[in-house]
Amino acid sequence: MKKLIILATLLMVGTVSPSPVRSDYPEFTELVKKASPAVVNIRTTRSTSKRFEGLNEQKVPEMFRRFFREMPDRQKPGPGAGSGFIIESDGYILTNNHVVDGTEEIIVALSDRREREAVIVGQDALSDLALLKIEGENLPTLDMGSSDSLEAGQWVVAIGSPFGFEHSVTAGIVSATGRSLPENNGNYVPFIQTDVAINPGNSGGPLLDLNGKVVGINSQILTRSGGFMGLSFAIPIDVAMEVAEQLKEQGVVSRGWLGVLIQRVDRDLAESFGLDRPAGALITQVFADSPAEEGGLREGDIILSFNGKIIDLSSDLPHLVGRTRAESVAILEIMRSGKRQKIEVTIGKLDIENIGPQSSNSPLAANGNRIGIDIVDLEDVDKRRLEVSKGVLISQVYSGPAREAGIQRGDVLTDIDGEAVSSAEQLERLVAALPGDISIHIRIVRNKRPQYLALKVPVM
Repeated sequence: MKKLIILATLLMVGTVSPSPVRSDYPEFTELVKKASPAVVNIRTTRSTSKRFEGLNEQKVPEMFRRFFREMPDRQKPGPGAGSGFIIESDGYILTNNHVVDGTEEIIVALSDRREREAVIVGQDALSDLALLKIEGENLPTLDMGSSDSLEAGQWVVAIGSPFGFEHSVTAGIVSATGRSLPENNGNYVPFIQTDVAINPGNSGGPLLDLNGKVVGINSQILTRSGGFMGLSFAIPIDVAMEVAEQLKEQGVVSRGWLGVLIQRVDRDLAESFGLDRPAGALITQVFADSPAEEGGLREGDIILSFNGKIIDLSSDLPHLVGRTRAESVAILEIMRSGKRQKIEVTIGKLDIENIGPQSSNSPLAANGNRIGIDIVDLEDVDKRRLEVSKGVLISQVYSGPAREAGIQRGDVLTDIDGEAVSSAEQLERLVAALPGDISIHIRIVRNKRPQYLALKVPVM
């Protein structure tokens, strides 16, 4: 009997096994071992005057802070901290421009604790990238992946030095791609958004896929507290390597320039322009003597594709134009007067003077008459003051379609439903002739900034 009890107990024990190890989550150990030797810590010394030269804190959005602004003691000269990674075995290193900009000394610490002084090969403020060089041979490097093929939901890993803790590893997923950030001049970088924990000191470090290949360079965080809160942004490696190549060859970056001001197309505007869905980049202004003007683009055109690439969001356009070589010919598909057509434009070279707002997404606007506005003619002195060549001044806005569209007193109405407006008399005539119960587009200039809006014409 005793033997039977022992046997039964053993059988019961044999049926109890530990919970199976879940394989749902990726294993990062080997990836980190392979990649870490090529990741470097960057220490810089900058004087207080250089460190904050030209910084107007009132103009810096609080939620988008460069990592170096989060360092504590801002009064005395001292070391800054960032990350980077080796892209060529003879010592070329990629990092963020804001990590090394205005520095007096740059020290690169390798994974084996050796230290090297680095020199700046080239800097590019628009992409926030810098190429450094240290002395060395047969240094470990990282393999480059492709950011163009990234999709939301993919696992990614970051290695860097948050708050000075070297070779810290964090992981998460890609939240979105092609993000445009408010403080990014001209929107020339289609950022990768992730939920990877990134903090001050991670700047310039690599963002890796599960194959250990670099898909991005950690650059910015969205924060109200100064630390990680679930929104991190990385520069796509495809963009970064194009910049690095130019920095290595010529020390500067050449970008394409089209010469237009654009805004997004919402549902109402899409309907008024004859589009079956909201898409494209609506041109609100064509700059004088620009490639766009020479190529025949007009205000009111909607750019639907650029060199065969569909423009779903207006913010897609600056990314594509900026990566296009100057003097090359680009083919644009546009919507004009309800018809699709293709236009060839020879892309120009972006100069610093050309850098400015590339898009306008502010609320849109337009008439005591049928649509609810009073208007007056513009004198020549008014046109010079307001920097417009045509249009009428809106002197009063009443309840009705114009107010609902967002039009304000003081706006200059320059175009209505595709027709240029030269006088108050002409505008009243055009408004009276409009069929009822349709959506039309109106171009206005407010505070010297042009924009389009959709307006619902009431039934007579």
